[in-house]
Amino acid sequence: MAKDEERSKLNINQWAEEDRPRERFMRLGASSLSKAELLAILIGSGSSKESAVDLMKRILNDCQDNLNTLGKKSLQELMNYNGIGEAKAITILAACELGKRRQEEKAMERQQVTSANDIYAIMHPKMQDLATEQAWVLLLNQNFKLIKTEQLSSGGISETAVDVRQIMKLAVLNNATVLALTHNHPSNNPTPSSDDDRITQRVKKACEIMRIHFLDHVIVTDGRFYSYHEQGRL
Repeated sequence: MAKDEERSKLNINQWAEEDRPRERFMRLGASSLSKAELLAILIGSGSSKESAVDLMKRILNDCQDNLNTLGKKSLQELMNYNGIGEAKAITILAACELGKRRQEEKAMERQQVTSANDIYAIMHPKMQDLATEQAWVLLLNQNFKLIKTEQLSSGGISETAVDVRQIMKLAVLNNATVLALTHNHPSNNPTPSSDDDRITQRVKKACEIMRIHFLDHVIVTDGRFYSYHEQGRL
C-alpha cells in the first residue's frame, strides 16, 4: 500500500520501467493493461497531486468502472477533474466514440485463397507493370483466409533473391499455417527458371520442417501465370 501511495506521487516516467503503461503495452500487449492504464496512455499526464493512471482510476470509479458511462460525460464534466483540460477531455471522449464505432462495424471478411487463380487475382494488379522481378509471400490461416501479403525482395530482370528464413519468420510472427510464394516475370514468359525451381524446393522443405502447408508457387505475368501446384510439382 505504501509503495502504491509513493508511486502515485511520481510522474509515470519516474516509475519502475516494468510498471509504466507504455512499456508494459510494448512488452505484454494492450490486453495486459487496465482501463485506467490505457486511458492514461492517451492523456499522457495527470496533475501535481496524482499520476495519469490514478486520475483515470478516480474518474472511472465515478463512472462505476464503466466505459459506456464515461463516454456519456460532457466535456465540462470531465474538465471539472483537476488535471483534465479541454484537450484531454476531447481525447477521452474521442477514444470512447471510436470504441463505440468499432463495436458497430463488422469485422472485415478475410479473402479466401485456395487456388492459383486466387493468388493471381490478388497479385496481378501489384505486378502487371513491374519492370523488375519482385517476390512476395501470401500468409494464410488454417481456413485458407488471407492474413497479409508481404514483399520479400525486389531484384534484377532475371532473378530475385529470396531468403527462406525470412519467409518462415514472417509465417511464425503472423501465426500463418499456410503460405504461398509468388513472383513475376517481366519478360511475360511464365516458364520457371532453374533458380525458380531451386527456390520452390527450398521453401517446400522449410515448410515441411515447420509444419506449414505450402499451397503454391505462382509465377505471374501480364495475362498468364504458372502454378507449380497445378503442374504437379509440389
